[in-house]
Amino acid sequence: MLGKRILNEGKYRNIIVAGGDVISEFTVSGFQSFKAIGSSPCRPYDEGRDGISLGEGASTVILSVELQNSTSIAVRGGAITNDANHISGPSRTGEGLFLAIDGALKDAVATAEEIDYISGHGTATNYNDEMESKAIHSARLENVPMNSLKGYIGHTLGAAGIAESVMAAYSMKNNILFATAGFSKMGVTQPVNVLSDCMEKKLKKVLKTAAGFGGCNAALIFEKQ
Repeated sequence: MLGKRILNEGKYRNIIVAGGDVISEFTVSGFQSFKAIGSSPCRPYDEGRDGISLGEGASTVILSVELQNSTSIAVRGGAITNDANHISGPSRTGEGLFLAIDGALKDAVATAEEIDYISGHGTATNYNDEMESKAIHSARLENVPMNSLKGYIGHTLGAAGIAESVMAAYSMKNNILFATAGFSKMGVTQPVNVLSDCMEKKLKKVLKTAAGFGGCNAALIFEKQ
């Protein structure tokens, strides 16, 4: 989102955005102190979820003001908000993430009805998944196919937003949606359309959400050219 804003200022033509994270004793002990690490591979949005699975990795995107090819994915809009709720816990109401989603739709000049797929944050912790379901429902996106990719790659922390955006772009280019690994039975109070099976679908506009420590929320709208 910051890269898009810088490009819009006209000072640069291309920007490289990279993110990475490795698992360390400090990271593991920190999440253990929260009692947030699951006893088995994570199960986002599932009734039986009991915590995250940590992952590690790196990912990179290149943003450009020039159309590279016919399958390029555009960043149409985005927004960042903060719950100002707690240093580690998300808002129980989901209002902060809802405001980010609403702001992203307005920035992209898009409506909820135009969104074909949601790449959710889905950490498989009780509070995050519940908060996210409330935000999605408040934004009138409860029927849009949605998944979390953390059951495949774990929660990569500093790489998560970029890695999952890259995977969302892959889905858009190939018109395929991946199942949410570990999901079998709805475990959030607000109904959302969590994918339990892979499916093919023509994708034009996609919403990516993220929610981090300190109540920081982000939402991006991608559009296939």
